[in-house]
Amino acid sequence: MNSSLSESELQRYSRHLLLPEFGLAGQERVKGAHVAVIGAGGLGSPLILYLAAAGIGKITVVDFDLVERSNLQRQIIYIDENVGQPKAAQAAARAMELNPDVQVHYLNCRLDVQNAFSILSPCDVVVDGSDNFATRYLVNDACVLLNKPNVHGAIYRFEGQASVFSFADGPCYRCLFPEPPSEDSVPNCAEAGVLGVMAGVIGCIQATETIKLISGIGTPLKGKLLLYDALSMRFDTLPIKKNPDCPICGSNPVIKTLEESLISCRGKDNEMDAKIISATELQNELKAGKQLLLLDVRTNEEVALSKLPNSKHIPLPELPMRTAEIDNKADIVVYCKSGGRSMRAMQFLNEHGFDKVRNLTGGITAWAQDVDRDVRV
Repeated sequence: MNSSLSESELQRYSRHLLLPEFGLAGQERVKGAHVAVIGAGGLGSPLILYLAAAGIGKITVVDFDLVERSNLQRQIIYIDENVGQPKAAQAAARAMELNPDVQVHYLNCRLDVQNAFSILSPCDVVVDGSDNFATRYLVNDACVLLNKPNVHGAIYRFEGQASVFSFADGPCYRCLFPEPPSEDSVPNCAEAGVLGVMAGVIGCIQATETIKLISGIGTPLKGKLLLYDALSMRFDTLPIKKNPDCPICGSNPVIKTLEESLISCRGKDNEMDAKIISATELQNELKAGKQLLLLDVRTNEEVALSKLPNSKHIPLPELPMRTAEIDNKADIVVYCKSGGRSMRAMQFLNEHGFDKVRNLTGGITAWAQDVDRDVRV
């Protein structure tokens, strides 16, 4: 029997080959597939490992971040020696150590409007392991426009969810959530915490759905949202209907480009644009000698790792009691780790007579990525 698998691969995947539903044909389809994994963090760690172990022919890993020690409780693809190194590169190296027969390419960058099509177009399946709403909506919209299946996963504290969007005329992520929530309404893992093994459970479900889609076996999570509650050890499945009024996959879509996708996520009201500042913009203002009050609202433990020069530190919970320490005439830039807590601090200060307050978008994480790689976050 002719096969595209080498003798070594036949041995490696022998347990797959024994499955009548999967067999040699399924393994050859897996070998010929190209999968993009967006995010090499908690979800991406088991995803990348299991996709490599399964023999996915080509994997593209996209992540801009660096490994932090606080990641290691859930990001099992890394070891302590990797702290401070780029996630994408380290994840790719680990996957190829696990299975030298697969090609694992990495891109040390953010997925954005400019690069999303070029990165995702060559792929058969896109797996979303991101941890923020902006990227989830970008992945969804790019997958809809490119007609690529989007294997979704998300975790929060003790809860997780998974689904397959944009597949075989099924619903997309916007059918379930038409518009993203406000930036400060849902704390991320850095703020709210997460049980480490949650990433393993949901990441493995995403890997399973990816392999099913490629090999053509089983019934995918199309039109269903799988919910997992770790505290009660309970799984529930909710039906999701394709929304005829969905702004991107409905009968009369209003989002037809990624630029329109970006506008929809940011909203058409530009009022908030004047209240944010990027890391590079902040660097330029500081270099130009502009007098700024940098207000750090992170925890004491986070500040012990690093902080921006000449910052004033007031943890967010203490801010209501310590506003007298802040000059209400100052030009204030508030920052936290990723921008959520500082957004809430900015809104609080605005409501209490502080008119010149901006939020460092992306927080000190963006500063570490775009300005100073030596900053530990």
